[in-house]
Amino acid sequence: MFCNVLSTGFVVRAAHTVLTWTVTLVLFLHSADLHHQKQFGDLSHPLLFVLLVLCSVLLYFAVSLMDPGYVTCDGNVKVLVINEEQEEMVPQTPKVVHMRRCGYCMLQQPMRARHCKACQHCVRRYDHHCPWIGNCVGERNHPLFIIYLVIQLVVLLWAFHLAWSGFHPGASWTEWMQLNMFLLLAFAIITIFTVVVILLLVSHLYLVSCNVTSWEFMSYHHISYLKHCPSEESPFDRGISRNLYSFFCTCHTVAWEKIYFQFQAGHSLV
Repeated sequence: MFCNVLSTGFVVRAAHTVLTWTVTLVLFLHSADLHHQKQFGDLSHPLLFVLLVLCSVLLYFAVSLMDPGYVTCDGNVKVLVINEEQEEMVPQTPKVVHMRRCGYCMLQQPMRARHCKACQHCVRRYDHHCPWIGNCVGERNHPLFIIYLVIQLVVLLWAFHLAWSGFHPGASWTEWMQLNMFLLLAFAIITIFTVVVILLLVSHLYLVSCNVTSWEFMSYHHISYLKHCPSEESPFDRGISRNLYSFFCTCHTVAWEKIYFQFQAGHSLV
């Protein structure tokens, strides 16, 4: 039982929670801005900051614990049938697109799915396995993952400002270090995580706007359904606005085979 708890990322989630609230406590003990606001009876900003931290922690657990889009059963093997008009115009296009069978869990993989050895599941629209959340990022939790990054970035930028304003002057370097040692450590942690979250958020928003996953971007020429496509073009790209809208507003499972077929048929007609 203990090993199973550890295998689900319990230690990582506990470390994230403890680190988050420890840094928050340090900021409240040292931050000049928060102290000034409390002295004047203004509790709105400290309360809002705590609520944002709580929201980021709750989103972290939601992304970490939810099903990222596991493939749990075999789908329909014949996922796409072209109509007669398309068959006449594109006779060389196959009438059906067959799904691959995973060599690990022996299930038929929908297009864009990949088996994660860490989770031991095939994941729909697999993006990557994130060790910090202890879970895969896939079709179901990817939008929430980006929302979490946005909220986390807001918290980190605010915490960066609070930490910077909280440094107390000292008569000497030794005295300054004694006064600000814990705040300096918190400031370093905040800076590192701010840079990481910014890089993650920018890269994911770019890939989402192109309708490309991290796995597809990194392994483009090794993926069977992509290696014959032009390097600069994704078969699932429908324009930035449609890509973003479908990514954040689609609640059902997407049949990527249909979009892929439309792309192939359109290029066959050119």
